[in-house]
Amino acid sequence: MTTAILLLQDGTVFNGYAAGKIGTTTGEICFNTGMTGYQEIFTDPSYYKQIVVMTNIFIGNYGIKKSDSESDSMKIAGLVCKNWMPNYSRSMADGNVQEYFENEQIAGIQGVDTRAIVQHIRNAGVMNCIISSEITDIEELKKRLAAEPSMAGRELSSEVSTKESYFFGDENSPVKVAVLDLGVKQNILRCMADRGMYLKVFPAKTKLDEMMKFNPDGYFISNGPGDPASMSYAIETVKEILTTNKPMFGICLGHQLLSEACGIATYKMHNGHRGLNHPVINLQTGKCEITSQNHGFAVKENEVAKNNLVEVTHLNLNDNTIEGIKVKNKPAFSVQYHPESSPGPHDSRYLFDDFLAMMKR
Repeated sequence: MTTAILLLQDGTVFNGYAAGKIGTTTGEICFNTGMTGYQEIFTDPSYYKQIVVMTNIFIGNYGIKKSDSESDSMKIAGLVCKNWMPNYSRSMADGNVQEYFENEQIAGIQGVDTRAIVQHIRNAGVMNCIISSEITDIEELKKRLAAEPSMAGRELSSEVSTKESYFFGDENSPVKVAVLDLGVKQNILRCMADRGMYLKVFPAKTKLDEMMKFNPDGYFISNGPGDPASMSYAIETVKEILTTNKPMFGICLGHQLLSEACGIATYKMHNGHRGLNHPVINLQTGKCEITSQNHGFAVKENEVAKNNLVEVTHLNLNDNTIEGIKVKNKPAFSVQYHPESSPGPHDSRYLFDDFLAMMKR
């Protein structure tokens, strides 16, 4: 096997073997604690420019299936895993993980102590890193890594958004939704279409006037990568949508942008939340939801507390970060987590029903 090196920004080095393409890649390192759903992670646009450490020790063991993808290509910058499994067990799979990474030209590293890497990141925080299975000179890797910009301040949504508007769902559906694509996942669109919503998906920098030509019953602000504070164009669009008094629903980055539009700042987290097992309490029902999450930025809790425009609807039970808000006297709400949560759990899919009911009212 070809040897590979993982070098972190703080100088920490891990040695392993190549996974996927033989090459070199840089990005912000982060970890995901999900026990399944690796293909959904690989193709989630919110992971753009990030190198993901998978805490599950087997990656690739159930193969790759085209219909499991969240977008039209892999979006992660690279992968770190313990056991790389080109041989898979699922009869319905279309191919193996090694071929998939080679075809998508994505490099990774396997055979490393992922537990030690995650413990290091948990203490030191997320940081940039470089993986290489072709360069062994640490000083050369440090030079290349130094050229990688920080995730803070980066606007990335316009790079992963659709370039042209398109339709999704049944055109005969009675309810129409304008989707602002900042890196939307396919399963979010499916969840809305399955509930009888006809969607028109617009590029990230589309103006409200253009979306209004679709005459939508509501607006959806999607998930996506990058620093929400750097997205002045999207914040302005959300502010304008609020003036229409039409229903609006935001997920993840959409939640952060709604907060920014209401005068509540966001911040970069020490580690972020990435996994399928985050407990969130719905303050309106008192019920706990086990949620799927993927975000490195959050809404400033102290600014929410003194803001008279919004009400907190959901809280994270691990660290009390803001997981949901609704705008007072406006039909607008958002959540920080992913209610579509494919491949699960599905505790929070009621939010799509709430959005539909709001538009029907």
